[in-house]
Amino acid sequence: MAPCPLCHSQSTALFFEDRRRQYFRCGECALIFADPGSRLSPQEEKAHYDLHENNPEDMGYRRFLARLADPLLERIGREPLDGLDFGCGPGPTLSLMLAEAGHNMAVYDPYFADKPAVLDTQYDFVTCTEAIEHFYTPAKEWGQLVGMVKPSGWLGLMTKLARDADAFAQWHYKNDPTHVSFFSRETFHYLAQRDGLDVEFVGNDVILLRKTQ
Repeated sequence: MAPCPLCHSQSTALFFEDRRRQYFRCGECALIFADPGSRLSPQEEKAHYDLHENNPEDMGYRRFLARLADPLLERIGREPLDGLDFGCGPGPTLSLMLAEAGHNMAVYDPYFADKPAVLDTQYDFVTCTEAIEHFYTPAKEWGQLVGMVKPSGWLGLMTKLARDADAFAQWHYKNDPTHVSFFSRETFHYLAQRDGLDVEFVGNDVILLRKTQ
């Protein structure tokens, strides 16, 4: 059985299986993850992302991202702070929205904005929308995200939250071949307690965490 790619626990078990792949669940942190053998190659993954039409002029896309931007801005205010959007995709939009609100923004994406230098500093806030479900090595990326947040800073995430096995069986979110790591409320509570974070759930798919140390 594959160890958990988030907390490295060996207490993983088969959670669900369909004709596409198997999914395992960690008994320690509750992460659900796809069989590592079913992952796409980097070339296949990039080709899939190239199909995304993320356009900052698309008002529907802006309204979607506002589900994270608005509650984050309520908490950080509009006095200029330094922020990073991690996993910005081919058409960075959230970073533009936050810059329009007065903040200084950097972006990073392993395929579309591969600028490792931006990962070597700390920020007042870091955002990551619809990206953590793509993490093949979530322990590494989670460590990067938390490490880049200054003390008392914010980490704003957007991802669909996994529920029980019956809901998972009907869940369209798992059918995207680039979605390999599925977080739940339980997973975020585990990470918050382990890593010194306060966690708040806003709606069904927005998670705000604040560093307490």
